[in-house]
Amino acid sequence: MGITESEILLGIVKVVLGGIAAFLAIMLWSRTREPSWMCVVAGAVTGYAGIVYELLVKLGIVIARDFVVPMTGVLVSSLVFTVLPMVFVILALVLMLFKSR
Repeated sequence: MGITESEILLGIVKVVLGGIAAFLAIMLWSRTREPSWMCVVAGAVTGYAGIVYELLVKLGIVIARDFVVPMTGVLVSSLVFTVLPMVFVILALVLMLFKSR
């Protein structure tokens, strides 16, 4: 069971766009020290790390030997890279809401 040509193309698009987003987020990080924006940056960077990790696993470069969430079969590393970026964005939005009051 190999990776299809369409999956490779989609992976390339994800890596390129995610790389641009992570690069711009790091550039923003150097200009601001506000906690809310730092959380947005952390979300972009961890999201990009998740994209790269997922592609490396699909290509067979990295073997995902990790803990599995009980009764689901989901790898903990995949779960973390899926959930953590959104947690950072949620935290950023909450911080922005409290800051505006």
